[in-house]
Amino acid sequence: MAGARSYDVVLFGATGFTGALTAEYLARHAPGSLRWALAGRNADKLAALRDRLTAINPACAELPLLHADTTDADSVRRVAESARVVATTVGPFISYGEPLVAACARAGTDYLDITGEPEFVDLMYLRHHATAAASGARLVHACGFDSIPHDLGVWYTVRHLPADGPISVDGFVRAGGRFSAGTYHSALTALARARQTAAAARSRRVAEPRPADRRVRAVPGRLSRRSDLGRWVVPLPTIDPQIVRRSAAALPGYGPDFCYRHFLAVKRLPTVLAGAAGLAGLTALVRIPPTRRWLFGRLSFGQGPSAEQRAASWFRVRFVGTAAGRRVVTEVSGGDPGYDETAKMLAESAMCLALDDLPATSGQVTPAVAMGGTLVDRLTRAGITFRVLD
Repeated sequence: MAGARSYDVVLFGATGFTGALTAEYLARHAPGSLRWALAGRNADKLAALRDRLTAINPACAELPLLHADTTDADSVRRVAESARVVATTVGPFISYGEPLVAACARAGTDYLDITGEPEFVDLMYLRHHATAAASGARLVHACGFDSIPHDLGVWYTVRHLPADGPISVDGFVRAGGRFSAGTYHSALTALARARQTAAAARSRRVAEPRPADRRVRAVPGRLSRRSDLGRWVVPLPTIDPQIVRRSAAALPGYGPDFCYRHFLAVKRLPTVLAGAAGLAGLTALVRIPPTRRWLFGRLSFGQGPSAEQRAASWFRVRFVGTAAGRRVVTEVSGGDPGYDETAKMLAESAMCLALDDLPATSGQVTPAVAMGGTLVDRLTRAGITFRVLD
């Protein structure tokens, strides 16, 4: 990374719901040597957040506050050029994310976000991967619950399997929690842009090189009853399988022929059917402008579950991997997936890129490719569990 930088980490969008949780995590856990700053468009809200952080850690009284607005290219450029790593929570990313990605790619600055929007990730690859690869910037998307437990969980699983033959891994997600306005708006935006998402995916498939001597797939599974889990499993069409597949394509430890399937695990079949019907209805409604505007107005940005609600939330992702007649069952688990643990994952990822000795990578890369076991170790120390069950 070229040039001296004023800050190791800048947190962009720090006054939003998840951004503030990330700032609080850094206030509690960042080493005193870390030079970090808060960035956002509202100076008063930034100052109020700094006051809250100072109550947690008096050293935060001197925390720098940086003005940055995604509609002001110069302000975004200044932030990118001042930092070694910029972590952002500003979504929906398809609407607000690209100026910061572009600025970081040009400046050779590492970029992190918590997006779960496949269209955004694909478009950023098409538009900015080459620039970042040339500048040395690492563009690492999906550093929250989408998709760190799944990406690093599969990475952890394949390390317990022989890599000289075909490997298959199934992931089964269980979680209890509530979502914030940012997640709600991002999900509605993705549903409303299904055609654009498919078009971006097609363009990326054409442009992105594939491994010449290896086969890597993420395939949809089928609705079924799994006796080993005691649950119904339904294919989960999130960004996570795409992230896993790209890690597998980049890392030879996933074997010569790798396949991943991604599921939601539930106890009762009616829950699956009701969820599918609800998603189908929401998809239809969000494509109609009047109802789309009404749906977007149901939650305002900055809203989210209370501390008590988050404390009662949890996630567990189980992985079943097979290779050469060997079977391994692993699990990644933690607390509130959407907010407390997402804030933890983003903050630890930012510190990992800024402070740790990592493999030389650049361009758009996945969490497993950029940070791998070093981030697993950080998250384990932070209270997220990676373990072998069988």
